Amino acid sequence: MADRLLTVAEAGEMLGTGERFVRRLVAERRIRYVKLGRPVRIPESAVAEYVEARTVEPVRRIRARYGKAA
Repeated sequence: MADRLLTVAEAGEMLGTGERFVRRLVAERRIRYVKLGRPVRIPESAVAEYVEARTVEPVRRIRARYGKAA
C-alpha cells in the first residue's frame, strides 16, 4: 500500500508545530520529502520515522534507600 503524502501544513499538524519548522526540516534535509515540481510533500512514514528517531526514553535510576554517610 502506498504511503499517504502530506502537505507541509498537515505534517506540521502531525508534529504539533507550524509550517515554518517543517519547511526548515526540508531545507536542512533532516526529513524525507517528495518534490512534485514546486510543491513539497512529506510521506506519513517519514514523519513517523522522524518522531521515532528523536524519541528519548526516560532513564530510571534506583534511589539509594539511605542517604550518603557523613
